[in-house]
Amino acid sequence: MAKPGRPGASKKKKGATVGSGGQGRQALEGRGPTPKAEDRSWHPAGKRKAAQERLAAAKGPGGASAGSGQQSRARSPKKNADTEVVSGRNSVLEALRAKVPASTLYIAARVEMDDRVKEALALATKKGIPVLEVMRPELDRLTGENSVNQGIAITVPAYQYAHPLDLVSRAVDRGQTPLLVALDGVTDPRNLGAIIRSTAAFGGHGVIVPQRRSVGVTAAAWKTSAGAAARTPVAMAANLTQTLKALKAEGVFVLGLDGGGDIALPGLELADRPLVIVVGSEGQGLSRLVTETCDAIVSIPISAATESLNAGIAASVALYEVARRRAER
Repeated sequence: MAKPGRPGASKKKKGATVGSGGQGRQALEGRGPTPKAEDRSWHPAGKRKAAQERLAAAKGPGGASAGSGQQSRARSPKKNADTEVVSGRNSVLEALRAKVPASTLYIAARVEMDDRVKEALALATKKGIPVLEVMRPELDRLTGENSVNQGIAITVPAYQYAHPLDLVSRAVDRGQTPLLVALDGVTDPRNLGAIIRSTAAFGGHGVIVPQRRSVGVTAAAWKTSAGAAARTPVAMAANLTQTLKALKAEGVFVLGLDGGGDIALPGLELADRPLVIVVGSEGQGLSRLVTETCDAIVSIPISAATESLNAGIAASVALYEVARRRAER
């Protein structure tokens, strides 16, 4: 007599089940090879491939985009030690106008095509610069997560610095009175960019940065200059003090900006002479050796409630005053 089964227990028949013969083999075989990243639509590589396919679909027989002459390279944005990335519509456009030897122009997919973007594309096409459409996250990684790239960027070779004395000779060759700005211990690239922009705005002929303990022309400085770095040369000094002495030997007067200066900027009588204005860091000011090298230390009158001015602002004020005085003479 068969024993009654336990309540709720299910009876299973031993042996093979009809239709299950392939289950064991499938388990051993697995699900097959993993699809490539570019074949997964949700993966960044898949999105990049889709963007490249859209761009390729719009290209004409000669490899140019229909109606625009754009070129494209099927590669991801990449930055190396020998290049700088310039981003932002004004900065990119100014660099292209100034014939900076850009290697690639990057455009974000579905970017708003204003006049600046259209002109940048036209200039890149005319110069034969490859144009690559990329997804916005890739462009953000190329330019820096905290950078506001406005959907456009170019890669350019590392900045080629001029020689400090060449800045003087260029101004003289143009029949102009040299006006330079030198930085002493300024490490913020945004300050450098702002000073380059002000130098260009007020008729200056170049900026000098020390080789050590100072900022260089980086992508951040490029962007802050709003493209002025393409028009205003920057020179690098191996030793700032020795460079200032060499400039003095060329007839250039050295003016240091400092809150405790003995000459107030409105009373400056040297504006019409060849000048180099030396700006120190906001915290430390001018170094001792640089201060001793200066022909005069000039102060900018400010409210007693304000301790000091930002280096970029101080340079702008001094450049404006010199330009104003020169215009009156």
